[in-house]
Amino acid sequence: MAGIESGAAGDQPRFLPAGDAALIVEFGAAIDADINGRVLALDAALADAALPGVVETVPTYRSLLVQFDPAVLTHAELAEALAALGPAPDGGKAAARRWTVPVAYGGKHGIDLEDVARHHGISAEEVVRIHLSGDYRVYMIGFAPGFAYLGGLPEALHTPRRHDPRMRVPAGTISIGGMQAAVCSTPIPSGWHLLGRTPVRGFDLRRPDPFLFRPGDRIRFVRIDAEEFERLDALAESGGYLPEPDGPAGGGED
Repeated sequence: MAGIESGAAGDQPRFLPAGDAALIVEFGAAIDADINGRVLALDAALADAALPGVVETVPTYRSLLVQFDPAVLTHAELAEALAALGPAPDGGKAAARRWTVPVAYGGKHGIDLEDVARHHGISAEEVVRIHLSGDYRVYMIGFAPGFAYLGGLPEALHTPRRHDPRMRVPAGTISIGGMQAAVCSTPIPSGWHLLGRTPVRGFDLRRPDPFLFRPGDRIRFVRIDAEEFERLDALAESGGYLPEPDGPAGGGED
């Protein structure tokens, strides 16, 4: 295993053992679209290569966790194979899609909207306008099933997390925390600020693929009123509403 942990984060990835049957490939230490792109490109290349002994991969903001069968591979053998693999020819972008996600802002669906407006010294309507102007990138899925961590929150809405986290926020919550944004997929505890709620189910075990969003996807939000939320939410609950992607993710600001 000697040498696996050498190398600095940046141009050269670091290979870090994670227990007896997993290896972390770390590309950096920041929330950065280029770093995340390298993570997803290696993940795609590894899927294409179908290396014997690899069991599962978990892409994150800045690293890729590779779980493997230690009866087939060692940490060092896997690190060597990954170092030689290189990124996928398309950079792992082929599977990324663009979505339009409806959101009902404020009121009972976004109980922190007014507080966020006061924090920034602007109106609630201006907070909504700025939030709607973002072109968001799904950096990773994690914390809870289907929970989508988003980059691309306009700097004017970067907001410190709450001092008093809530024990439970509903599925579909659209929230912000620091420089991040999110689409909440299940009821969870949260210290982020709740701006609104979408009727879209980001995670639903009734579907063949329960996960709606993937790392690398792009999201734009569109405003709906409370009445339309109730209509779409009822349809979604009965399985009668699920948006289709608009198309390939394409480019976008990060």
